[in-house]
Amino acid sequence: MRNWLSKSGLNLLFTLLVLSLIYVALFPDVISNFSLTAPNMDKIQTFKTMLISIVLEALPYILIGVFVSSLIQLYVSEKWIARFCPKNPILGIVFACTLGIIFPICECGMIPVVRRLMMMGMPLYIGVVFILVGPIVNPVVYASTYQAFRLQPEILYSRMGLALIVGFIIGLLIYKFVSGNPLKHTEIPPISSGSDASHQHAKNKFLIMMDHAAKEFFDVGKYLIIGSILTAAIQAFIPRDFLVQIGQGEIGSHLFMMGFAFILSICSTSDAFVASSFLQTFSASSIVSFLVFGPMVDFKSTLMLLSVFNRRFVVQLVVLIGMAVLFLSIMLGQMIS
Repeated sequence: MRNWLSKSGLNLLFTLLVLSLIYVALFPDVISNFSLTAPNMDKIQTFKTMLISIVLEALPYILIGVFVSSLIQLYVSEKWIARFCPKNPILGIVFACTLGIIFPICECGMIPVVRRLMMMGMPLYIGVVFILVGPIVNPVVYASTYQAFRLQPEILYSRMGLALIVGFIIGLLIYKFVSGNPLKHTEIPPISSGSDASHQHAKNKFLIMMDHAAKEFFDVGKYLIIGSILTAAIQAFIPRDFLVQIGQGEIGSHLFMMGFAFILSICSTSDAFVASSFLQTFSASSIVSFLVFGPMVDFKSTLMLLSVFNRRFVVQLVVLIGMAVLFLSIMLGQMIS
């Protein structure tokens, strides 16, 4: 009951935020009527403009992502995927990266799917690489990143390349040094789209897909709205000189953007539009670190990982990913500077 109330409350908050956003867009003078202390209306206008632009740019890719994920949920057999896992570790990592390209599931739905695959026999290192790389290299994310960085294609290619390198390194380290099964549960859970499996066969598949897409849209969309509000607020209200000072630091800029990505927890299908708003302030390499670290490790995915794997494994994984992304993105900055 508590979980249901929590989800309902978040969905209600998301709906109210969307309605408020539309209302402010239609009636831009409404804010000035409540200006008790004469706020800086230029900053409020900047905040409003950036918030609306980020949400409207990202929304189509969110919709594409949730519908593709729903189709996969209905028509792709996870047993078929598990049956074709290579035994060679190098081929296994390549296979995991290929799965991310073929099956465009965002990180919001990746962890439950991979858990089920691992319970069916998928090796740990392949599953982890799929979790890390899949949400970045899939076609929907590629298209959204291309749209956000049309004039900076090097950021797009750096994002894809760095994600593959980090995934390859993490996969090899897990294969070599992690022994045992870090999963908390080993029994195979029943596959369900939100209702009892016996009732799913009686329902129209189109209705099942729409139901799954709607639930996933609300799950993903609330993070987009919250992240967009925080991003627009930072851009509008934090002094530009302060952001520039952070952005000029070789290490500090990367750490700031990685921490920002962790806190925002924005879906990989829309994070490129948020990152593009920092182009005039932060270096290209620190933006790439945001685009790679966020989909691999953020607040919500860490909680999901802790629900699937034991705490020690999750902590080790987060530390390894952070070190790899930081080191490689700094190297990238020296190469493209």
